[in-house]
Amino acid sequence: MKKKLFMIFGPVIAAMILIGVFLLSPFKYGDVSQNVIQKGALSQSKNIFKGTVVKQDAFSQNYVPFMGSSELSRMDAFHPASIAKRYNRKYHPFLLGAAGSQSLSHYFGMQGINSELKNKKIVFIISPQWFVKDGINPGAFAQYYSNLQAVNWLLSQHSTKADQYAAKRVLELKQSQFDSPITVLIRKVANGKKITDFDRKYLLLKQKQLVHEDQLFSTIAMNNRVVKIEDESKKLPKKYDIQRLKDKADEYGQMNTTSNDFEISNSFWNKKLKSRVKSLQGSQKNFNYVNSPEYADFQLLLNQFAQNNNDVLFIIPPVNEKWAKYTGLSTSMLKEFDNKINYQLKTQGFKNIVDLSNDGSIPYFMQDTIHLGWNGWLAADQKIKPFLDSKNSKNQYKLDNYFFSKDWQEKNDIK
Repeated sequence: MKKKLFMIFGPVIAAMILIGVFLLSPFKYGDVSQNVIQKGALSQSKNIFKGTVVKQDAFSQNYVPFMGSSELSRMDAFHPASIAKRYNRKYHPFLLGAAGSQSLSHYFGMQGINSELKNKKIVFIISPQWFVKDGINPGAFAQYYSNLQAVNWLLSQHSTKADQYAAKRVLELKQSQFDSPITVLIRKVANGKKITDFDRKYLLLKQKQLVHEDQLFSTIAMNNRVVKIEDESKKLPKKYDIQRLKDKADEYGQMNTTSNDFEISNSFWNKKLKSRVKSLQGSQKNFNYVNSPEYADFQLLLNQFAQNNNDVLFIIPPVNEKWAKYTGLSTSMLKEFDNKINYQLKTQGFKNIVDLSNDGSIPYFMQDTIHLGWNGWLAADQKIKPFLDSKNSKNQYKLDNYFFSKDWQEKNDIK
């Protein structure tokens, strides 16, 4: 009987032991292949975003983080990755974020790769739509948050004001009936308590397990958009000529917005708006992007950028002006948002800002209601290329914890 039981359960037990040894081993099992990095850079995979292994290898090379949200998913000929491919730029965009990713997601997404990001340039797209009354949606936050991020963050935090704020935000957004050991430690930080040596030993052991899980699983079912970008890039002129590119952007914009009067792409119009356009008239008249916890979440990112000595190019896109007028989205409110985010950046030493907020009326600047389109991406590229070609700025950041406060989150009338 014992022999039969061993024959049945022995291989299972042996496999579990081997997996346990692998997951808890201190060793890294080989570098990520260039093919995987290339695919990962364009995939916008949540697993890659939540992990570290692929990002670490990519940012040790000439890949540049392009951080944002759903605008990065609009992959046409004028997308930054298409332009970089066509004109053999010396950098490769690594797309971080997709629909639902906001400041807090990006902050935790940087945990575990900050050493690779030290002194590195970053392109960051700020979406006004993030700054709604309640900030990031808990469900959207959960999509991009992982235990590996949390463990890496816990091992690097020092109970600062920023650390306590970050811990409180996680607890607010990740409410659970049961406390895991990681949640218990996050609550410690939120309450201003220090991580003990025993806690750190547990976290280091957990980190080994999670890193190896990342190695095993992060690239499974990864989107492969390499061919898509290669095909789109071939639609651009062979030589980078700004006038020819503008003409081509106008041509594509006109060709792809024939179904409506708002210069919204046909595909977006037909799928998202056509059937309910009448009900949306005046629907955004009470929208407010000026009062939001997102401003404090954004401050976490600024703190991290400063700690890393990152040279960051911030791009503030506009909204489609024709659509904004139709839905009643307030022009004065958008101006207030723009003033407030510029103030938060500039007063703390972040000077590289591409403010496109007044360009929403330019033909074919937007692809749909809120996302950069043909001329929009081209205008952004006019700033992205010289920024990435230049030497790092001598940054003098002056961070102010006031920007974590409720007062700042609710503040109006910034001039």
